[in-house]
Formats: sequence, structure tokens, C-alpha cells
Amino acid sequence: QVQLVESGGGLVQPGGSLRLSCVASGFTFSRAAMSWYRQAPGKEREMVATITPSGSTVNYTDSVKGRFTISRDNAKKLVWLHMSGLKPEDTAVYYCNVLWMFEYWGQGTQVTVSS
Repeated sequence: QVQLVESGGGLVQPGGSLRLSCVASGFTFSRAAMSWYRQAPGKEREMVATITPSGSTVNYTDSVKGRFTISRDNAKKLVWLHMSGLKPEDTAVYYCNVLWMFEYWGQGTQVTVSS
């Protein structure tokens, strides 16, 4: 079955950096677009970044452009979200996502940006 497992979240000061990782299994990773979403308390889940199967095309929500970078390693079935210049408003649970006939989510990893 499809499994997505995120890691790398934590507490970081404003302006700091974190790298989130998502390891995938149960589907043909090299053929799937992958995405990162986040959900802050009291807010709807929003798409943060997405990457095509080859990694040639990426898209970001406006609020993270220039600060976040999504990348992937198809051989290792890994997708990363490198976050820099973190702001308190980036505080959220971050989820790895794939649409593979159905939509699948990881369990999420908490990112807290606070001094």
C-alpha cells in the first residue's frame, strides 16, 4: 500500500532553516508528482510546493517563493522541502502528498517558528 513518511520538523527561530524529508513506498515514485502541504491551527490545508515526476518543473505558493525549495531523488524515493528564511506564519503541520489513483497523505511533521 502507499505510504508517505515525513520527518525533519521541529522548533526553529525566525530566519532559520529546516529541511523536511518524505520517504515514499507502495507506488511508482518516478512517475508521480509529489507535493508538500501545510495546515496551520484554525486554517485550511494549503499546497506549499509541488514537483513533477522528473523534477524538471516545480511550483510554489506565493508566500514561500524564494524561501522554500522542493526537490526529489527518484532512486531513493525521497522528496524534500528545504525551508529558509522561516517566519512565524510558516508554523504548521507539514504533509507530504501524492495523487496515485487516490490521494494519499503522510502523518505530518510539526514545524514551529518562534523566538
